[in-house]
Amino acid sequence: MPLNTATKDVPTRHSTDITIRDAVIEDIPAITAIYRHHVLHGTASFEEEAPDATEIGNRFRAIRDKGMPYLVGIRDDEIVGYCYASTYRPRTAYRHTVENSIYVAPDCVGQGVGSLLMVALIERCEAGPWRQMVAAIGDSANKASITLHQRHGFEMIGTFKKVGYKFDRWLDSVLMQRPLGEDSPVIPKS
Repeated sequence: MPLNTATKDVPTRHSTDITIRDAVIEDIPAITAIYRHHVLHGTASFEEEAPDATEIGNRFRAIRDKGMPYLVGIRDDEIVGYCYASTYRPRTAYRHTVENSIYVAPDCVGQGVGSLLMVALIERCEAGPWRQMVAAIGDSANKASITLHQRHGFEMIGTFKKVGYKFDRWLDSVLMQRPLGEDSPVIPKS
């Protein structure tokens, strides 16, 4: 699916004062700022240098060009969080599995933004050809992300111990998974 910068045909989700919609290229500066904060101050991402808007734009296009969802949460005309589903692994046998990513603006953490984004992302993925969603959560101490995923039907699969090194300490990577759609995925047609 080519990149669509129009929003007129994009369904939205409303909850109190937050709207969830498809991200557009004009959202990249705000997305970059949110991600930059998490790279520089947190362990949700194992990146150590924050990518610039050009790189985030390239990543955005790569996801959208594959027809995968990339969403933003808006409050008072400001992006307060974003999420997307990306290819889990490049080999074709994995084509019905996606990996999720969710980032919330630092001043909006704990306000339900992540939960709204998660619901919208799961719904969008269930409407597509994907049957499993996985999460690779940076840092086993990231209880907020682990709890968010559990609340939305993810189960703990395992933990890779001390696989990342950031901020002068070793970090775990927590793996979680949930089915999309039916519990027993239909065998896809070629």
